[in-house]
Amino acid sequence: MNDGTTSELSYATDMQRVVHFFETLTVASAQEQLEQVYAPDAYFKDPFNEVRGLADIMPLFVHMFTQVENPRFVITSTVLQGDSAFMTWEFLFHMRRYAREEQCIRGATHFRFAPDGRVSYHRDYWDAAEELYEKLPVVGSFMRLLKRIARK
Repeated sequence: MNDGTTSELSYATDMQRVVHFFETLTVASAQEQLEQVYAPDAYFKDPFNEVRGLADIMPLFVHMFTQVENPRFVITSTVLQGDSAFMTWEFLFHMRRYAREEQCIRGATHFRFAPDGRVSYHRDYWDAAEELYEKLPVVGSFMRLLKRIARK
């Protein structure tokens, strides 16, 4: 359990474990390591999902590998304060149906750690319209048009 003066050091180790988990993420590593990284009742939210508990978080990681080819995270920075952490990242992938070139979604995640060092709160922040929808063939044209109209 993290306490007193050792908590920052302990949470720093926990944050390093989370960074390594994301930078080396595969379907197999998610299935093998999720229980070590996330608390049993962890909360997870991104632009498309809001779930609680490992049983509902696991399918989200597995689904990512069925939706896109060669997904990988590049962690660009981390900030740790007490039991809260913030991580910025680039999610690189190839779309199975729409684009041959590698795509990149830039975003950030806010984590909170449980006393045992596992993630109890995971909230992703990224702009689905700019980072994803604008890159799709038909939807992308419409989204770019809306953006131009909004700027006027």
